Amino acid sequence: MTTRTESLHALVVAPGTIAPGRVRPAPPRRREGPAKLTGTALYTDDIVVPGAWYGATLRSADPHATFIALDLDPAFDWSRVCVVTAADIPGENVVSSIKSDQPILVPIGGTIRHHAEPLALLAAPDRSTLREARGRVTARTVALPGVFDPLESDHTFASYTIGAGDDIEAAMARAEIVLEGEYRVGHQEQLYIENNAMIAVPTEGGGVTVTGSLQCPYYLHAALKRGLGLDDAAARVIQAETGGGFGGKEEFPSVIGLHAALLARKAQKPVRMIYDRHEDISATTKRHPAIVRHRTGVTADGRLVAQDIEIIMDGGAYCTLTPVVLSRGALHAGGPYRCPDVRIRARATRTNTPPNGAFRGFGAPQTEFAAEVHLDRLAERLGLSPLDIRRRNLYHPGDITPTGQVLRDSVAAEEVLERAAEASEFVRLRARTADARRRRAGSGSLPGSALRTDRERRASGIGLALAWHGAGFTGSGEIKLASVASIELTADGRVRVLTAATEMGQGTNTIFPQLVGEALGIPDDAIDLAPPDTAEVPDSGPTVASRTAMVVGGLLIKAARRLRGTVEAATGGSFAETAADYARQHGPTRIDQKFEPYPDSTTFDDELYRGDAYPAFGWAACVVQVDVDLDTGEVQVNEVVAADDVGHVIHPVLAEGQVEGGTLQAIGYATIEEIKLRDGRYLNDRLATYIIPTALDAPRISTILVEAPFHAAPHGAKGIGELPMDVGAPAVVAAIADATGVWITDLPASPERILAALTGRPDVAGPRPGESEPALPPAR
Repeated sequence: MTTRTESLHALVVAPGTIAPGRVRPAPPRRREGPAKLTGTALYTDDIVVPGAWYGATLRSADPHATFIALDLDPAFDWSRVCVVTAADIPGENVVSSIKSDQPILVPIGGTIRHHAEPLALLAAPDRSTLREARGRVTARTVALPGVFDPLESDHTFASYTIGAGDDIEAAMARAEIVLEGEYRVGHQEQLYIENNAMIAVPTEGGGVTVTGSLQCPYYLHAALKRGLGLDDAAARVIQAETGGGFGGKEEFPSVIGLHAALLARKAQKPVRMIYDRHEDISATTKRHPAIVRHRTGVTADGRLVAQDIEIIMDGGAYCTLTPVVLSRGALHAGGPYRCPDVRIRARATRTNTPPNGAFRGFGAPQTEFAAEVHLDRLAERLGLSPLDIRRRNLYHPGDITPTGQVLRDSVAAEEVLERAAEASEFVRLRARTADARRRRAGSGSLPGSALRTDRERRASGIGLALAWHGAGFTGSGEIKLASVASIELTADGRVRVLTAATEMGQGTNTIFPQLVGEALGIPDDAIDLAPPDTAEVPDSGPTVASRTAMVVGGLLIKAARRLRGTVEAATGGSFAETAADYARQHGPTRIDQKFEPYPDSTTFDDELYRGDAYPAFGWAACVVQVDVDLDTGEVQVNEVVAADDVGHVIHPVLAEGQVEGGTLQAIGYATIEEIKLRDGRYLNDRLATYIIPTALDAPRISTILVEAPFHAAPHGAKGIGELPMDVGAPAVVAAIADATGVWITDLPASPERILAALTGRPDVAGPRPGESEPALPPAR
C-alpha cells in the first residue's frame, strides 16, 4: 500500500505547522503501540478484580410478545446467585438516549419488541453456577404479530424534509431526461476485534464504578445517573483499553454498563459482563438498513436540474440514535453536487428487529451509495463518462447546498476527483474495459457457457465515486454539547491533557500530545494523558462524528496557547525553558477550554433544516478496479486509489491507516457483508456465517491525502475516520457495471445478485435488503 500526501491549498500557518514544499518531520510513534505489541495492554477481559462475579443476560426468543412471567426453578438453590429484574431498578427503567423508549429490562407485563431483548440479569461467583442458573430460568410470553418491513410500519421515529428551489415538479418538467431508481442497503455489523465488555464495582453510599470498552464515557455516565438514580460523583465511568468501536460502542455500552451496574449494586460484589461473539452480534446495534428512491432530472449535457429523493431507514425496535443517523443521511443524500431544485424527504420507522445505531459514516454511506450509483446510471443514459458528469456538477467554493449553506472554505471536491482519476489512469483503463466489453458482446457468449475459456470468464471493470462528509456534529449539535477540553501544568512541571475523547485504535492518544506539543513548543513525549475517567476529565463530547481531531484537538490547541501565554507573560522566557520554574512557584495551573461557535457560520435551524449543516466538509474520491467471474458472479477487488481531503494532515501514517481501514470496510459492505433475517431474528450471527474481508481479500490501496485546511480550526484539520466509508461501495458497484454491463442496486453486490442481473432472473438474487428470508417448511 502506498501513500502520497499532496498539498493543494495553502496550509494554515501556525506554530508547528509545515508550509507547502517543506519536508514533514517523521511522525511520532503510536502512544499505545508498544503495550499492544507486547501484550501488556489491558483490555476489559484482562483486568483482574478480586472476588468478581460473572454476569449474564436472559434474552427474549420472541421478536414481539407480552412478557407474562419469569419462572425460577424451585429445585435450584437461588441463594447462590443474584437475579435482577425490572422491579430492582432504583431509577428510571430507561436507557438514556435521544428518546425515552428503550427499557433497561422489559418489566413483567411489558412488551417485548425484538429478538434478544434483555428480560432479566443473573450473576454468580463462578461460570459453572451461572451456566446452571441460566438453564433454570424460563420466560413466559404471549406472542404478538411482528412488523419486519420498514415500509409497513406505522410508527415513525423521525422525519425530515429538505428543500431548495421553488417547484420540484416544474423543474422536472424542464429537464430533458428524468431517471428514476430505487436502491437498498441492509444491516452491517461493526465487528470490532474486542467484544462488548464491562466490569462494575459497587462503591460506598450506593455508588458504582464501571470500567469497560466504550467510545463515550459520559454517555454511560448519564445512563447510570438516570437508571440508578445517582448523582455525578456516585456514578463513575472509566474507559479501559478498547479494541475498536466503529460506532458500535457509542450508545450500546449504556445497555451493558447498566446491566453490570445493576448486578453489582444488588449483589454488592464486582460483576464482569463480557459478551462472547455470538451474543455481541445477535444483540447489539448495526448499521441502519435503508431504501433510497431517486427521481432526477438533467439536461442533455448532464447538468443536474432537479433531485427528488425519498429515504426510508429501518430503526429497529427502539429509537437509539436513529434521528441523527437519518439526519446525516438526508443531508448527504444529494451527493456533493449543485442542483437548483432539490426535495429530500426522509423518515425512519420502527420494526420488530434489534435496534440499529451508530456505525462509521452514520447514515451517509447508505444515501451516498444511492446518489453515486444513480448518477452513474444517468451518465450511461446520456452517453457521458462517470468522470465528466461529476466534473459538470460537483461543488465549488461559493456554491449553495440544499439547506442554504454557502460553501466558503475548504471545498476540495474537484481536487480529490482529479487526483484520484489521474493516479488511477481512469480514462485510459475505462476505455480499455469498454473495448473488452464490446468484444465479449460481439462473441455472443453467455454466462455459464461451456464454450468460454477461463480468460473469457473473467471481466475487468473500473469504477469511480465521489463523496462529501460533514465534519463534527450536525447543525447546532456542537453548541448544545458545549464540550470542554483541558490542559494542566502540574506541580512538577509536566503537561497533562484531560479530555473524554477515547483511544480505540484510531490514534487519539498519539495526535493529542502532538498537537499540544506543537502549540507549547515542547516534545510530545513531555506530555501526559489523563485516563478517560469521568471523575477526572471534563465532558469533551463523544468520540464520534469525525469530530475528535477537528473539535477536541482544536480546543486543546487553544487551551495550550492560553497556558503558554500565561507562563511566558509571567516569566519572560519560553514555555519550554520556564514552565517548570513557573509550576514550582505557582503550583498547578489548569486551563479549561469550552467550545465556541466557529466564526462566519450561519446558525442552523433544527426545525426548518436551513443554515450551515456542518462547519466544514471532508471530500473523498475513490477509484476501484475489479474482476468479475461471469459464470459464478464472484467479485475480486484488485486495486483502489483513494483520495481524501482531511483539512490538514496531523499524522500521515495514522491518516493513511484510517483511509485503508475505512476503504476495506466499505469493500466488505459492497461485496460480502450481509445480515440475513427471518421473522426479526439474525440468522448469521456468528463469525462462521457473517463474512468480512480478511487480509487475503485486501486489494492494493494507494492513498492520496489532500489538504484543504478548514481555516476556522486552529490547526486546519477536519475528520478522516468516516470519509472513506462513503465512497468505496458505489465505486465497487460502478466497477462491476463497467465489467458486466449490468447495475446492481442492492448491497451487497453478491454473486447471486450479479448472476440475477446478468441472466434476467431476479428470483436467483434472493430476498432484497430489508426483506425476511422465507419461512422454513414445517417439520415432518
